[in-house]
Amino acid sequence: MFTGIIEETAIVLSVGGGRLTLSRPASFVDIAVGSSIAVAGVCLTVIKLDAESLAFDVMGETRNKSTLGTIREGECVNLERALCAGDRFEGHMVQGHAEGVGKVVSRERHGEWALLVVQLPEELVPAVTHKGSIALDGVSLTVVSLQGAQCSVALIPHTLEHTTLGLRKTGDTVNVETDVIGRYVRSLTSRIA
Repeated sequence: MFTGIIEETAIVLSVGGGRLTLSRPASFVDIAVGSSIAVAGVCLTVIKLDAESLAFDVMGETRNKSTLGTIREGECVNLERALCAGDRFEGHMVQGHAEGVGKVVSRERHGEWALLVVQLPEELVPAVTHKGSIALDGVSLTVVSLQGAQCSVALIPHTLEHTTLGLRKTGDTVNVETDVIGRYVRSLTSRIA
């Protein structure tokens, strides 16, 4: 499990054949083979590492449901290590299970912060609530507004500076994970009705 509080970013060193290799942040000293890391919001398992890189296998389903299917060498991705018992819980519960890919419709600067509007996949809209949580590329955010399938989120200066959302522009794609609690509540209530 993750919290959506991005720790580092990394550069894609190579991608292909179901394998993704990233630059290894210097702060990730406690990583080992088998460690779970959210890469652009997608939970992946480290299968190989050295002082300079981290390698992951990326399944076909993951490539189909996330931006990892179209990622290219040289791109920057958000990273978050799995939550440890006793850690501070500052974002929201993020599983690292990308449910689909959204498309940036607009990004408006408002002084030091920005408003990002994302077109969500239609099937995810019922799980999104106004002022609820959503993860975009693994970043824990609050839904500012929801109009049809367009979701707006505010990006504070820290988010703009320390995550890949600061690089996103109109037409770019982002991984989307709706709030797990909302998904469970919706699933249970739909069975009762």
